[in-house]
Amino acid sequence: METLCIKSLVGDLTLFEDAGKIIALDWGRGLDTPRTTENPLLQKTAEALRAYFQSGRDDFKDLPLDPGGTDFQRRVWQHMQKIQPGLIKTYGEIAKALNSSPRAVGTACGANPLPILIPCHRVVAQNSLGGYSGDGGLETKTSLLRLEGYF
Repeated sequence: METLCIKSLVGDLTLFEDAGKIIALDWGRGLDTPRTTENPLLQKTAEALRAYFQSGRDDFKDLPLDPGGTDFQRRVWQHMQKIQPGLIKTYGEIAKALNSSPRAVGTACGANPLPILIPCHRVVAQNSLGGYSGDGGLETKTSLLRLEGYF
């Protein structure tokens, strides 16, 4: 496994690559894992994130993402990847599309190992922003939605 730490609008981020796929994005610097700056996939992902933080538009479609997770979590995450920047969906809307419950969708959102790249910040509650498990919580979620032009 290789990592790359970058600075961003929402703080330091650490990308994790394994077997040619991006498997995680964590807030902060990965102190217990080796760092690299020469891995082409990590570099490509870092550049895509830098472009996102400059424009609010994501270009993550060509990145080989492998978040792991259960079958249900992967279905939720695939659904989230279809939500365009600046748009939102509710937990209930996704639950209805997947024949599930809003709470189960919220749990899958909270377990997303690739926040931003798989945009769980674009999923909200019926009458509020809901929650956000990334560093900074709702402040970070609001910053990402503002960057994308939602607010």
